[in-house]
Amino acid sequence: MKPIQITQSSMPDFDEFSEEIRGIWDSRCLTNMGVKHQQLEAGLEQYLKTPNVSLFSNGHLALEYAIAALNLTGEVITTPFTFASTTHAIVRNGLTPVFCDIDPDNYTIQTDNLEDLITDKTSAIIPVHVYGNICDVAEINRIANKYNLKVIYDAAHAFGITIDDEGIANYGDVSMFSFHATKVFHTIEGGALTFKDPSFKDVINAHKNFGITGPETIEYIGGNAKMNEFQAAMGICNLRSVDQEIKKRKKVYNRYVEHLSGVKGIQLSLPPESVKSNYAYFPVLFDGFKLSRDEVHEKLKKNNILTRKYFYPLTNSFECYKNRFNTRETPVAKFIAERVLTLPLYSDLNLDDIDKIVTIIKS
Repeated sequence: MKPIQITQSSMPDFDEFSEEIRGIWDSRCLTNMGVKHQQLEAGLEQYLKTPNVSLFSNGHLALEYAIAALNLTGEVITTPFTFASTTHAIVRNGLTPVFCDIDPDNYTIQTDNLEDLITDKTSAIIPVHVYGNICDVAEINRIANKYNLKVIYDAAHAFGITIDDEGIANYGDVSMFSFHATKVFHTIEGGALTFKDPSFKDVINAHKNFGITGPETIEYIGGNAKMNEFQAAMGICNLRSVDQEIKKRKKVYNRYVEHLSGVKGIQLSLPPESVKSNYAYFPVLFDGFKLSRDEVHEKLKKNNILTRKYFYPLTNSFECYKNRFNTRETPVAKFIAERVLTLPLYSDLNLDDIDKIVTIIKS
C-alpha cells in the first residue's frame, strides 16, 4: 500500500510551468530580481492585500535579514513552540531569545505574561502564527507601542489568512512568510517579507544582495538570499490556483472536524469566525485519550500513515542550546508539545483516506 504522506506539494500543470519559464531561456536572466521576481512580488502584494513585498530564497533567511535590517539589540521575546528557524534566526544575529509561554487553546504566544518579560534590554517581539492560528495582534500591538518595541511576525503558517478581511501581512513592523514546498503556497523553496514602510524595501533588498546599494557602494554587511527566476515562475503559477487549493484543503479539514469533534480525550484547535483560514495544518491534542500521542503516532505509522509531532521538541530544549534555557519556564508549551500531533493534510488527500485515518485513531 502506498503511504499516506503528512503533506504533498501542490504543483501547477506541467505545460503551464513550461510556458512560464520559456522567457527565462530567451532572456538568460536567471536571478538578481528579474522580470519573474518582480511579477511575483506585484502579484503577492495584491493577493496578500499589503503594500510591500520582498522575496527571498527561503523564509529562514528572510527572518534573519529582517532582524538584521531592523538593527535589533539585546533580547527578543518569542515562543519556543515553533520550528527551529525562529529561534536560530534570533541567535544567529547575536541576540538573546527570551521565551514566553503559549496560549493553551490556539498555541500562539501568551500575551497575559508578555509584559513581565520585558526588560531594558528588550528590543523586539517575534510572535509566531501557529498552524494558521493567529496571535492576539491587537494586544501585541498595544504592548509594542507602550514599550517602543519592534514586532516581527513569523507568519510561515499564515499565508493568505485575513482577520475581518484585513490581510495578516499588515500586522507588526514586518511579517515573514515561508514558501517552502510543504506550504499552502510555495515557490519550491522561498519566502518573503511584508511591511508597511516603503523605505524599508531598499534596505532589505540591499541586505539580501550583499549589502550592495549602487554600482560602487556597499552600505550594509549583507549576504545572498535572492529568489531566482525559476522559483518565482513556480510561484506565479501556484498563485493562480492557490484559492482553489485552499478550498480543497478546507474539505479535508472539515472532514477531520466532522469525525473528531467531541471525541473524548481529543482536543481540536479551530479558528474563530472572524478569521478566514488557509487550512494549513490539522493539529490534534491527545489529552486523556486512551492512547498517548506517541502511541497514536506509531499505530498510524504501522498502517502506512505518516504524521508529525509538530512542534516537538520545543526549541528551548534543543541540544544546541543545552543548559541555556529552562523548559519549566514555559509549562504550557511543554504540555502541548508532548501531546500534539499533526495529521495528513493536503489538497488532493482522498476523503476515504481521512475516514481510514480517523477510524484507526478512534478504534
